[in-house]
Amino acid sequence: MALIGYARVSTDEQDTAAQRDALHADGCSVILEDKASGGSRDRPNLARAIARVGQGDTLLVVRIDRLARSLSHLLEIVETLRAKGAYFRSINDPIDTSSAQGMLMTQMLGAFAEFERALIRERTRAGLKAAVARGARPGNPRMRARDPVAIDDIRYSLNERHLNELLDGRQRWLPTVQRLRPHLPWALVLRQIRAITPPARSFTERTLVKACRTLVKAGYAEPGILDPAPRLPPDTRGARLVADRLRTHPGSSLRDIATWLSKDLREPTPRGGLAWSPEGVRRLVAQARALRLIDE
Repeated sequence: MALIGYARVSTDEQDTAAQRDALHADGCSVILEDKASGGSRDRPNLARAIARVGQGDTLLVVRIDRLARSLSHLLEIVETLRAKGAYFRSINDPIDTSSAQGMLMTQMLGAFAEFERALIRERTRAGLKAAVARGARPGNPRMRARDPVAIDDIRYSLNERHLNELLDGRQRWLPTVQRLRPHLPWALVLRQIRAITPPARSFTERTLVKACRTLVKAGYAEPGILDPAPRLPPDTRGARLVADRLRTHPGSSLRDIATWLSKDLREPTPRGGLAWSPEGVRRLVAQARALRLIDE
């Protein structure tokens, strides 16, 4: 279980000596560093640090602002590490995703980010309402005149913005889609995405498929995820879910998986209930092995 350190200074700062000293003191033997703005996501050594972190390892920074300047970027990195079975810790901030308290703090940050977005939407609506009350006519005059060039420009702009929004957060949910599709139907994939903590992008089944089509068209996802899913025998569904869980979380106990099925996925038991027992999960594991979905 390695500690991988990451340090960053802005282009107008001197060096990372102080950060390196703190990371070494906390046990890091490997430290990668960038000299770049915190607002830039194009940082080669940050990408190398994340790629180098393996299962059970921890990515360590001195302060959160050395890693990310936006909450969405921080949460994206945390979720990328979580999907690898790795952790994130900041020396000078109360975040350590290997502990229940640290993970709670990360989830609270996600809630604050959503609250901030809601406030921005509310202020925008209030501003438009006030402008209309003053006699203004919000909107593009060329659009009101139905100018074809303006319509094409707006359509292109909206498509580009939608793609950029998907690209910003795709590492939190797209790996789940790529792992499960087309082997499982969209409805089951969506339920697994909704179980991600902190919550990933809000989807319905229709918007999830649309988002995946957009990413495939732009070359950011494999076309195979859009292939039709095979018709699954109803009595193998639970076994397939458990097999995927064991592949992505190999250290999970029967009780852990029972909690995941019951509380996160709300997957019905064979008798129609929602409370899975470890014994019920054991039967699903045995069925998954019989179907050769997991190794003996």
